[in-house]
Amino acid sequence: MGQSTSAAVMEAVTAVTGVVMPTKDPLDAAGTCMFDDKVMSEKLPAPVVKRFQECLISGEPTSEEDQKVIADVLFEWARERGCVDFAHWFFPLRGGGGAVGGMLGAYKQDTLIDLEFSSKFVTKPMKACLPHERLFQGETDGSSFPNGGLRVTHSAAAFTTWDRSSPPFALNKTLYIPCAFVTHFGKCIDEKTPLLRSMDAVTTQGLRMLKAIGLGKGTSTMFSYLGWEQEFFVIRAEHFKARPDLVNTGRTLFGKLPTRHQQGDLNYFQPIPGKVAELLDRAQAVMLEVGCPMAVKHNEVAPGQHEMSPVFRVANVSCDSNVLFMEVMNREAAKLGLQVLFHEKPFAGINGSGKHANWSVGTDTGLNFFYPGKTEEGAKLFVTGIACLSYGLAKYNELVRCTVATAGNDHRLGAQEAPPAIISLYPGQGFEQYVDSVIAGGDLLGYKAEKKKQPTGCSQAMFIEANVEDRNRTAPFPFCGNRFEFRAVGSSQNCCLPVMVCNAIMAAGMGQLAEMVEKGKSHRDAVAELFKENKHVIFTGNGYSAEWKEEAAKRGLPNLNTTPKAIATWNSDKNTTLFETLKIYTPEETAARQEVMYENYVTCLSIEAETMINMAETGILPACAKDLQKCTGSFSKEFEAPRKAAYEEIVDQLEKLKSGVEAKPHGDLEKEAVYLCDTLKPLMNSLRQAVDKAETIMETSIYPYPTYEQMIYSHHF
Repeated sequence: MGQSTSAAVMEAVTAVTGVVMPTKDPLDAAGTCMFDDKVMSEKLPAPVVKRFQECLISGEPTSEEDQKVIADVLFEWARERGCVDFAHWFFPLRGGGGAVGGMLGAYKQDTLIDLEFSSKFVTKPMKACLPHERLFQGETDGSSFPNGGLRVTHSAAAFTTWDRSSPPFALNKTLYIPCAFVTHFGKCIDEKTPLLRSMDAVTTQGLRMLKAIGLGKGTSTMFSYLGWEQEFFVIRAEHFKARPDLVNTGRTLFGKLPTRHQQGDLNYFQPIPGKVAELLDRAQAVMLEVGCPMAVKHNEVAPGQHEMSPVFRVANVSCDSNVLFMEVMNREAAKLGLQVLFHEKPFAGINGSGKHANWSVGTDTGLNFFYPGKTEEGAKLFVTGIACLSYGLAKYNELVRCTVATAGNDHRLGAQEAPPAIISLYPGQGFEQYVDSVIAGGDLLGYKAEKKKQPTGCSQAMFIEANVEDRNRTAPFPFCGNRFEFRAVGSSQNCCLPVMVCNAIMAAGMGQLAEMVEKGKSHRDAVAELFKENKHVIFTGNGYSAEWKEEAAKRGLPNLNTTPKAIATWNSDKNTTLFETLKIYTPEETAARQEVMYENYVTCLSIEAETMINMAETGILPACAKDLQKCTGSFSKEFEAPRKAAYEEIVDQLEKLKSGVEAKPHGDLEKEAVYLCDTLKPLMNSLRQAVDKAETIMETSIYPYPTYEQMIYSHHF
C-alpha cells in the first residue's frame, strides 16, 4: 500500500513549518486486523474463495480440503498480527437487563501451538499451527450457561461452530472466531444461532415473495442489516467500586439527584469531557482496526452519558461488533481509571440508556425494502415492504415487545426518554395518508417520496433538504429514510434477539403476501389487504401521551408494561408456530428461551433486593446513627426530630423488604417473577424513597457512598 494522501500532507506541513506532524494516518489502520472477504480474496486461491462464498448461500459445508487451506492462511495472517492464541467466541443466553459491563461474549483461549504427532520421537516436538478442525468447530461445557433445560450436567456437551459469514479478527494477541453455539443434539443455546436462522428465513420468504410479485429479478439471496446506537454512562472506577449496588447490579439502588442534572439540556452534544474523549478515541481506534469504524460519538442528554455508533453492516456481523465494542470499552476504561455503565437505568431521575437498532432488509442486487428508491421497482418494493412489516408487527406484536423485556429496560420503556411499551409502527404522516389511498383502491406508485427544500430564512445559510418523513422520537418503530429504527432495545442487551424477531416478523409478512399472490390476488390488492387488516398498528402521533394508551387499547394493541407480562406471551401458540414454520426455533427451544427470560428476571430482582438490604444494614443505617448522634444535644429538638423520623422510616421500610424477600415463592419461575415485580419492587421503591430522603438531610461527610453529583460530574474536570 502506498503512502496515504493525508500522511503525505502531514509530512509536507512538517517540511514547510518545522512543526513535527504525525506521519501515521490512523485511518490507514482500518480493517487491518479483520480477516474479511477482501483479505480472503487476496490471500486465498480464487477457487477456494469462490467455493467458500457459494457455501454461504447454499448452506453446504466447506470441504475438508478447503478447510485446511483456509486454516493455514488464517494462521499465518493471525501470526503476523502477534496472535499467540485463538478463541471460539460465542454469545450464551446470559440474559441482559442488569448485566454489569453489558452482554459480553464468551470464549476460552486456546494456544496456536500443537504437537507434531507424526514425529517418531516419544516426546513429540511442538509446532505453531491452527488445525483446520479446531478452526471450524470446538467443544465446551453447555450446562453451566443458561439453557432453559436443554442441557443438564450429566449430558452437557455443547459445540461451537464458526459463523462463516462473520470474519475472524485479531485483538490482544488472540484470534477471535465468531461462532454459533449448539448442544450435542443441535439445539441452540445462544443468541447467534437463532439470528442466523432468521436471516435464512428472510432469504427464503423474500425470494418467494419477489418471485410472486415479479420484482427483484436476478436476486439470489437476501440480507438483513443493522446499525446500532450504543448509549452508556462513564464514571470514575473508584466511585464504581465504592458502590455495592453498581458492582452487583449495574445500577444505583439509592441516591438523590443533584440540584443540577439534565433540566437545562446542558450536556446534550456539548464537547466531550477530556478524560471521556480519550476513552472514546481509544475505543474508536481499536474498533477501526478490527473492521468496525465508529461513525458517531457525542454527549447524550444526561450528564455523564455518551453515545457511539458504527457504520451500517450485515446484521450478524453488526451484532458481533456491538458485543465486541462493550468488551473494548470495559477494557480501555479500566486503563484510564474509568468505568462504563451499560445498564439501562444506572441513575434514577435522569435519562437511561438504550441501544437503538437501525434495521433494514435488502437483496444482493442492491434493492432495499425500506428505501423509496428512484425507480418504479424500488417504489413498489418500498410500499410492499412496509405492508409486510405492518402485518408482522400487528400479528406478532407481543413477540416484538418480548425482545426488549428485561429488568433493566422496565425502568425505561414508557418514560419520557424511551418509546412506550406499546409496540406500534411509524412510517411517517405522509405515508399514513397514502395507506388510506391504497386501501381505497389507489395505485402502488401513488406515494411521492420527495425530499423537501426548507429555507433557513437567512442569506448566509442555504436551504436544507429535509427528509421524506419527519422523525418521531416517541415511536418504538419509526421510519428513518432507508431503514426502521427499533428504539426500545436496552443498552446492555445483545442485539441478536431483537433483530432476530424483526427478521422473523418480516419473513412472516413476506410469506403472507406471497401466499396471497400465489392464490391469485394481484400484487396491488394483496398490499391493500395487508394494510387494511393491519392499519391499527400504524400510529404517527405522540406515543408518550396518556391518550395513546387509551387509543391503543381500543385498537387492540397490548400494553405489556412489565417484563413478566411480556414474557408470559412469548411461547403462545401463534409465536411457537411462527418460529417452527420459519425454522428459527423448535417448540422445545421456544419454551427454553422463555424459561431463560424468567430466570434472568428473577435473578436480577433477587440480587437487587439482597443488595439493598445489605447496603441499608451495613452502610446507610450506621451513617444515620452517626448523624443522629452528632445532632443529639447539640441542636434544638426541631432540628433533631426530622432526622429521627426519617431514619426510623428507613428501619421500617427495611424490615418490610426483608419480610418480602423471605415470603418470595420458590419452584415456579413465572410466579416468582410476578411476585418480584408486583410485590417486592414496590417495597424496594419505598425503601429507596426513605433512604434518598435521609440523604437530603444527612451531613455530607457521613453519607457512606459516592453521591450522584460526585459520580456523574467529578471525572469531567
